Amino acid sequence: MTDPDVNLLGLPRRELEAFFVGVGEKPYRARQLMKWLYGRGVLDPARMTDLGADLRRELLARASIRLPAILDVQESADGTAKWRLDAGAGQAIETVFIPEPGRGTLCVSSQVGCAMDCSFCATGRQGFNRNLTAGDIVAQVALARQELGDPQGRSPITNVVFMGMGEPLANFRAVVQACHVLVDDLACKLSRRRVTVSTSGLVPQIRRLAEEARVALAVSLHAPDDALRSDLVPINRRHPIAELLGACWDYVDATNTREITFEYVMLDGVNDSPAHAQRLAGLLRHRPAKVNLIPFNPFQGTGYRRSAPAAVEAFRGILAEAGIVTVTRRTRGDDIAAACGQLAGQVANRVRVPLGDRLQETTWSS
Repeated sequence: MTDPDVNLLGLPRRELEAFFVGVGEKPYRARQLMKWLYGRGVLDPARMTDLGADLRRELLARASIRLPAILDVQESADGTAKWRLDAGAGQAIETVFIPEPGRGTLCVSSQVGCAMDCSFCATGRQGFNRNLTAGDIVAQVALARQELGDPQGRSPITNVVFMGMGEPLANFRAVVQACHVLVDDLACKLSRRRVTVSTSGLVPQIRRLAEEARVALAVSLHAPDDALRSDLVPINRRHPIAELLGACWDYVDATNTREITFEYVMLDGVNDSPAHAQRLAGLLRHRPAKVNLIPFNPFQGTGYRRSAPAAVEAFRGILAEAGIVTVTRRTRGDDIAAACGQLAGQVANRVRVPLGDRLQETTWSS
């Protein structure tokens, strides 16, 4: 019988080679399989004609190649597409594609729900159920490529961002494995600069990511001081701003990355004053930092409001005057609840994780 726990889509090249050796085949079979899966988009072993019939039967007996079932598809007026995908046991995750001139960004989920409990995020309101496997993550990319088509032999997906449901670095091992597949020249062929892992601030895992994946890093900052950030992003109680920024600057040095992107959601009357902007400028001035100002995207039950455009522009101006590259993110997909902070999916049978355990990597990853 097929082992449902092994999805070949999630195996990096070396692990795929080890899989083939384990079934009595040569390691080069991994290259053949990857060309079928990623180069041709063929997921059915029966169609992989350069693999022998016995090997194809062995693949089906020892593992699987599977995509999640699509529960719902929505398309925004601005062209953004959102898929709600079956994660099993009554759960659902969401994956979003954002088309732009010359690029297409796929936002993938890394967990069913999220335990970080950031106060301005709809996903956190859903609670946490489980980590996704590397196969679950890569399958979102494969499914999107299949659904979007492959015009002129090129994937419409040029960038992948781990900014969907979940805290990616709380699912460290699976996310790193998925990153290896995304940047492999035999798989998704993405530049490391075009794969971005976003984190709310798990400092030990940031340091490990520099050793094991070396992709682009985005940090959800959202406040310029510890008191406010601890209210908005509870993990700050474990890893305060000074510790977090130290890990960020070390990440730049270790990976030769040009800059860290800091995400800052603009909350009316909470974190959007000129004084907040000046304190933030003091933290990031003369550092390899870029700031994305994100208009707050409302969801049911929230008490926050979006900052006024004039407040956002004034905030941006203060950072720009300090020499910090600052971009106001254009809201995309908010009419289908696909914008930043709005993804909720469907999280049943929630696992309640106390805050002290919530911030420890050993709770979720190996």
